[in-house]
Amino acid sequence: MESAKALLVVLRKDLRVHDNVVFEQAASATGSEFNILVPLYVFSAQQMDLSGFVPGGAENPYPAPRSRVGRYPRCGRHRAEFIGSAVWDLKKSLEALESGLVIRVGIIADVVRDLAKGLEKNGHPVGAVWMTSHEGTEEKADEKAVASLCEGIGAQCKIWEDEKYFIDDRDVAGEPKDLANVFTTYRKDCEPLREKPRPVLPPPKLGSLPKFPESSVIPPQGAPFVIPETEDGLRDALVKPVASILENQPKFPEGAKSAHPFKGGETYARSRLHDLIESGKMKEYKDTRNGLTGTDFSTKLSAYLSHGCITARQIHHALLGYEDGTNEAYEKVDGYGAGENEGTKAIRFELLWRDYMRLCHQKFGDTLFKLAGFKGAGAEYSAEEKKSKWKTADEKLASEDQQPDPKRIAEIIERFNAGTTGMGLIDAAQRELLHTGYVSNRARQNVASFLAKHLEIDWRYGAEWYEYLLVDYDVSSNWANWQYVSGVGNDPRGELRIFNPVKQSFDYDKKGDYVRSWVPEVGSLTKLENVFQAWTASEEDLKTARLDDNIMVTDAIRRITFVVCSRPPQSGKRPFFRRRGGRGEAARSGASGPEGAGGNDGAADNGPDGREGEQRTGVPTSSGSSAGGEENGQSPQQPTPHGPAAGHHGGGMGGYRGGGGRGGYQGQHRGGYQGRGGGYHRGNWRGYPHGMGGGAPRGGNGFRGARYGGGGFQGQGAGRGRWDAGIRQHDG
Repeated sequence: MESAKALLVVLRKDLRVHDNVVFEQAASATGSEFNILVPLYVFSAQQMDLSGFVPGGAENPYPAPRSRVGRYPRCGRHRAEFIGSAVWDLKKSLEALESGLVIRVGIIADVVRDLAKGLEKNGHPVGAVWMTSHEGTEEKADEKAVASLCEGIGAQCKIWEDEKYFIDDRDVAGEPKDLANVFTTYRKDCEPLREKPRPVLPPPKLGSLPKFPESSVIPPQGAPFVIPETEDGLRDALVKPVASILENQPKFPEGAKSAHPFKGGETYARSRLHDLIESGKMKEYKDTRNGLTGTDFSTKLSAYLSHGCITARQIHHALLGYEDGTNEAYEKVDGYGAGENEGTKAIRFELLWRDYMRLCHQKFGDTLFKLAGFKGAGAEYSAEEKKSKWKTADEKLASEDQQPDPKRIAEIIERFNAGTTGMGLIDAAQRELLHTGYVSNRARQNVASFLAKHLEIDWRYGAEWYEYLLVDYDVSSNWANWQYVSGVGNDPRGELRIFNPVKQSFDYDKKGDYVRSWVPEVGSLTKLENVFQAWTASEEDLKTARLDDNIMVTDAIRRITFVVCSRPPQSGKRPFFRRRGGRGEAARSGASGPEGAGGNDGAADNGPDGREGEQRTGVPTSSGSSAGGEENGQSPQQPTPHGPAAGHHGGGMGGYRGGGGRGGYQGQHRGGYQGRGGGYHRGNWRGYPHGMGGGAPRGGNGFRGARYGGGGFQGQGAGRGRWDAGIRQHDG
């Protein structure tokens, strides 16, 4: 009698039984040549520190994997714990289907080889190995290695299309090389989004999968590793090697709460999706997605999507049940049966953005990890645009005239990672990331912009730090979005899109609760400008708060002068903020940089994550050196007059100069700069036509902001700026 053939299914980022092509196809293999199904998950030595699986006294044969630039661990405690939970949840789901899951550690191809040998020895030769295709250099290398192994043992190797995305690759016109370099173009080609996703695949029915072999048939894990037999044991083995992130890691702030307290796994992903729709949060998504605190300001489905616990089209079809009124579970939810609303539409936009990042990865390949980014790989970009001016901590790579020098840059990067730069929003975001593995999209944008554009440090330090700590890390989304915000990706605005973290703080942390929560040192400061930059507080306040000798005050990495107008807000709106001072580092270098003349805030909210919103007029600011130098200009504690004397504002290069006249500035929330004098905008907005008076509205004072925190250039000759922005690492 011929021995039964085994079907070996290697699972990686497809940790679910619903809408999973390998299980849907395996269920139809019952009664065929495959009588044995062996689902396998391998904790890869290329991406995780496996020393926690080695008993005391034994040596781990695999060195702990490290990133190339910053030499950080590849996977931190938060993601390790999340993946462990997701793997265990999949194991339980398969057992409920009368199947099972083999858990191993090591190099995937080596584990498959050893498992195949053991199964054949025990009378079950492997007839085929199935995997789902994934993006990534290491992922593709694993697929090739397994295919080569299968050829050697006479087994079939099948690499299935990854179907966890929104719009199936097979339904996208053209080859990867033909992908539009601008998201808006791609999006328009895909519309209407609501009609494009394929149906979800059904889960296997009870008893439909080929049987799982007896434990005696399955060869054990190779020495020196030991696989725990409980979920807690698995979590401990994964977390132990990376339990401590920093040498002097701060304690979890009292009163702070994680915005991502969710366990990994398909069961929890499906429950989260149901709760979001049932609670009405999906309908509110567009209005809440820029929040900083709490569990429900965004969907928090990104980690589940990244690890394949749920698919984008599952989310889409769940929304259809609510929008079309076909799922009675949601009949009491506002908007039930009323079709697509602004919230559900925005969610689909974000799901498409994830698709786009992955397709960019396909198009540009390993350029994803190169300093010059996608932009440097494009023939349409000039040699000047490809030049690198990035600062680095690597003495071998730093230019001879790099300032600050590599030693100082290393110190800055260390403080950036630890959240002690002195920039409140950045520090809060970095500490939240340290403690929870999660940070909001709004904060991620600011963190990336701060490192790459304010400090001009090699953006890959930040991308690798995020890879290390994010619970929702996805190779395509993380790296492509870091490129996007850093100005080397496929953002049409490139290096000109700059976030002012102080203004962003006033916009999105209106009471300072977020910064106070994660940076408790500034908790007793009462003025928002002091909370957002502690160095701006008076000596008396600093002493009272015991901050007078704190490094965030004495050696702030970047100081942005940001003055609060003394004029009361109109119509109950917040005060208007404006710049004071002379030339900063960006002006000195001749660039339209982070805080120099022509700099801008770079965040809009009219589209999915600002990618399609109008350009923000922002609030120009001045800065000191990236090493923490002082900048020229008035202290933010000093009162600001209602209008600049003689219509002159800014001083030095790159300021705003009105030609005299009355009014100067109207300190109102809406309206930006509205002077009556015949002023003009003297600034090189990098490619924006000056027209009449450099875009001066109706002969006004320079330019007219449309809305505080948003809006575009309005005026003769200026046109209407469009954004295509966002670091959408996650769906919300």
